[in-house]
Amino acid sequence: MTDAFPFARKSWMATLAKASPARLAGLFPDLPAHTVLRHPEIGAVMVRGRIGGTGSAFNLGEMTVTRASVRLASGEVGHAWVQGRDKDHALRAAAVDALMQTDRAADLTASLLRPLAAEAGAARDLR
Repeated sequence: MTDAFPFARKSWMATLAKASPARLAGLFPDLPAHTVLRHPEIGAVMVRGRIGGTGSAFNLGEMTVTRASVRLASGEVGHAWVQGRDKDHALRAAAVDALMQTDRAADLTASLLRPLAAEAGAARDLR
């Protein structure tokens, strides 16, 4: 990971969704004041694949996901979709998504997103 890693919304949401729920809770233990717009819901999504990355798409199977949405007291809305059934992970990721739309984005990038992205990169390299 370089210092120029672009934490656009798509990137930070992917980083939060792929993070270990325990690690995310350890780095971001306290949720800010918020209103739950969509309580965590568990569902399934269809995963699609392609042979060799270029063939015709086919349904590979279903994956369990949990989604949630929150609104901060200042009005920013955050959403999250995470793999599995961890409702706290979805709420925490949604809260971070909302906070990343505030003036706390730089602090959260340094203290939360960069460490999570670095750990994911190290795990990917090891694999």
